[in-house]
Amino acid sequence: MAELLGEADIPTVVVARRRDRLQELANRFTSVEVLVADLGTTDGLAAVAARVADSANPIDLLVNNAGFGTSGSFHELDADRLDAEIQLNIAALTRLSRAAMGVMIPRGRGFLLNVSSVASFQPAPKLAVYAATKAYVTNLTESLHEEARGTGVHVTALCPGLTRTEFQSVSSTESYATQYPTFVWLEAHEVALAGLNDVAKGKALSVPGVLYKGMVTASGLTPRGLARRLSSLVQRD
Repeated sequence: MAELLGEADIPTVVVARRRDRLQELANRFTSVEVLVADLGTTDGLAAVAARVADSANPIDLLVNNAGFGTSGSFHELDADRLDAEIQLNIAALTRLSRAAMGVMIPRGRGFLLNVSSVASFQPAPKLAVYAATKAYVTNLTESLHEEARGTGVHVTALCPGLTRTEFQSVSSTESYATQYPTFVWLEAHEVALAGLNDVAKGKALSVPGVLYKGMVTASGLTPRGLARRLSSLVQRD
């Protein structure tokens, strides 16, 4: 998304822990402002929330894209890592969404794009906490979409399926690369473009790819017991 905005010469504040990654973007695009912060820490989250809420230097679009997953049997996973996952995927996103809407609603314009997942629409054994955090993100975002209706503020949940990013290495799901066929994979560029286009259009949900649009529709029609069982079979080794 930062690359798409940079290519369009749109002023963009990029946030991450790794300064080198951010500086690389700033070197390529003169419109990029670097803000190094760890959203898993109190100080880092406060710094970003303050930048988002700065009415003197307003942010028109907030993309809550930070997050990570943890795969494996729930009872065997590291409890501290799960706490950190919930803190980043849920608490940080909520705090920044509140900061953004706190200035956007009174101003009468703005865009909030929260990155969720198709995993938010059904159970995901072996990715249980990740799917649960994304269910929160989708539900919260749809609620805020309705709260913002008629205010000039667009709120959208971006819900991609399998996408080729660093997510697989961080969440220890590298096996997905061979477990799932090529046609189910999305590229980061198409996901980013879909999200930016759909929040501009004011859609509540952005689901890139025909396959995943169909899956989300089917998930709403499938009995919960069957959906739960099917998700368990998909994740089985």
